[in-house]
Amino acid sequence: MSRPPPGVSPSRNFQNLTSSQADEDAYDYVKARPAAKLTSLTGSIAHIVKGALGGGILSCHVGFMKGGILVTIPLNFFFGIYMGYCLYLLVQSTIIIYKRTRIPVMSYADVGEASLMMCSKKGLARFSKLFRYTIDIIIMIDLFGSCCCYQIIIAKSIKQLVENVPDAKFEGKGEGYPNLRVYLMVMIPMVILICLIRHLKYLAPFSIAANVLVAFCVVMVVYYAMILNPTLQGMETTTSIYGMLEYVGIGVFSMSCSGVVIPIENNMAEPRKFPIALTVGMGLIILATTSQGLFGYAAFLDKSVSPVTMNLPLSLLPKMLKGGIAAMIYVTHALNFWVPFNLAFYYLKKLHPPEKAVFWELLYRAIFVTVIGMIAVVFPDINALMGFLGVFCIANMAFVWPNIITLLVIWDRPGLGSMKWKLWRGIVLLVIGLFIFVCGSMVAIIELGTVFYKINIAQTPDE
Repeated sequence: MSRPPPGVSPSRNFQNLTSSQADEDAYDYVKARPAAKLTSLTGSIAHIVKGALGGGILSCHVGFMKGGILVTIPLNFFFGIYMGYCLYLLVQSTIIIYKRTRIPVMSYADVGEASLMMCSKKGLARFSKLFRYTIDIIIMIDLFGSCCCYQIIIAKSIKQLVENVPDAKFEGKGEGYPNLRVYLMVMIPMVILICLIRHLKYLAPFSIAANVLVAFCVVMVVYYAMILNPTLQGMETTTSIYGMLEYVGIGVFSMSCSGVVIPIENNMAEPRKFPIALTVGMGLIILATTSQGLFGYAAFLDKSVSPVTMNLPLSLLPKMLKGGIAAMIYVTHALNFWVPFNLAFYYLKKLHPPEKAVFWELLYRAIFVTVIGMIAVVFPDINALMGFLGVFCIANMAFVWPNIITLLVIWDRPGLGSMKWKLWRGIVLLVIGLFIFVCGSMVAIIELGTVFYKINIAQTPDE
């Protein structure tokens, strides 16, 4: 039987092999891990920041515009701290599961399945595999959805460079210039080609270059804010509850590292220092997203659009940055595609003979990229897609599931604490997460519906 690819793990029969707290404490999960090239504390912080600050940070300023700065700045700090604490609880619960199962390395889906499978409430244990598949599906939706956003960023950047106009409109600037949808469709074969690369080692070096360009983009935004609006005047302080919920989706999407925290902890040379890595990493993420959001909005005010590179002027250096961002996102799109595709193909390849696995893998790669591209053609709006992914996928992965898993793991041992304070903590954190998920998803679905109607039915995309 072939082994699953990295990042993918099969369902297993997880069992609690301990009978007391002493049994748990006796197991050193760090020593039990296989010898490998492990990551330092500094490297782990960098991976956490890199896992969050992808294409999402290029839209923070639009989120700040939609919610108003007196609402979005405090919320940005709140969501960063809230997310960091929930992910801390998730990893602490994961460590307890390592000790109980004597399995020192797990994926997010493993942790979810094991938390239910070993639950003392046997009525809940039967849902363990369903929980696992739900986690896998949401991770795939989130990462494939991010690929969709990347394709729109690339297409919008190319369109602006071809037309050489500052306006970021859906329609072409005049006769002979196609609309954004044409760019998206023409791109699909090119994206398929790079996504046919089956090994990460050929693509990984470009990820560093992409992160450097994104960081430079944030610096450019701060620079233009100081040039165009040095007093930081003219920004809306508050808008509406609807606008605030629009910001929530974009804000949560732009700072989420929920899919990478467990793999990063698994690969740390000193995993007991993970809380330090998470604290510093989330601090840097909060700083970066707040800076880009505030200064981007200050620089471009009500003309703010996604990605922020569209707002930059058409002089030589900003043009080079626009082209560089488009090129790097084209390459890192394939990196982002790699994880969810391997997860999907792990299940799909069971439908086909092993000797033809490579053929079917390449075919499915082409099919998946085409479907992602067609979704971008139908919903060519970055903000609406990011908002949906933020409240529907990230709210579950970063807020809801970590607290469910934590309560399942600690319920019997070590217990809920004096006056069951850990239960009340979990309830409060869950209620906040569920509010974001339910209310935010309603707004995000309305926004997607509006985009679909304006572009595909009313034919008024730029109104």
